Amino acid sequence: MDGFRALAYVDGGKCELVSRKGNVYKSFAPLRTTLAGLRRQAILDGEIACLDACGKSQFYELLRRRGDPIFYAFDVLWLDGEDMRARPTLERKLILEELVRDRAGILYARHFPHCGVDVFRLVCEQDLEGIVAKHTLAPYGSEQMPWIKVLNANYSQREGRRELFEKKRAVAVGP
Repeated sequence: MDGFRALAYVDGGKCELVSRKGNVYKSFAPLRTTLAGLRRQAILDGEIACLDACGKSQFYELLRRRGDPIFYAFDVLWLDGEDMRARPTLERKLILEELVRDRAGILYARHFPHCGVDVFRLVCEQDLEGIVAKHTLAPYGSEQMPWIKVLNANYSQREGRRELFEKKRAVAVGP
């Protein structure tokens, strides 16, 4: 999914969405309400995205806040007082799948062991951003078994992205 990476901190019927840089997303109130509806204490790792009618992420719709965002959950770090990060990827994925199953506004990112090349080929054919590869036994954030983002070099929505997010530098003019 091409969107905004976020950690969802869910506790006591409330949810806070936080960026990789630690910024709290102030928008996405309906999405925060949806996640708060889990009624569990949890920290989920995922992506905020807007989808078109075919289920394909539309980054600029999300950026301009034009679509209805969803939370694409791909990992669980904490659940009901228990740190899940040391558990293997596949175990965390099973727990996450059960946690978010049949929840409107929350999608589960499946793990496809042993067929990454085939999945990546489909991603490229569908003009999607890419895939993330994780070792099935890896704990969360493992330096020995890190996750790897494999990008589709021909992804059409990447065009103009760098310029959009580069900070403009002030140019001094005059004496």
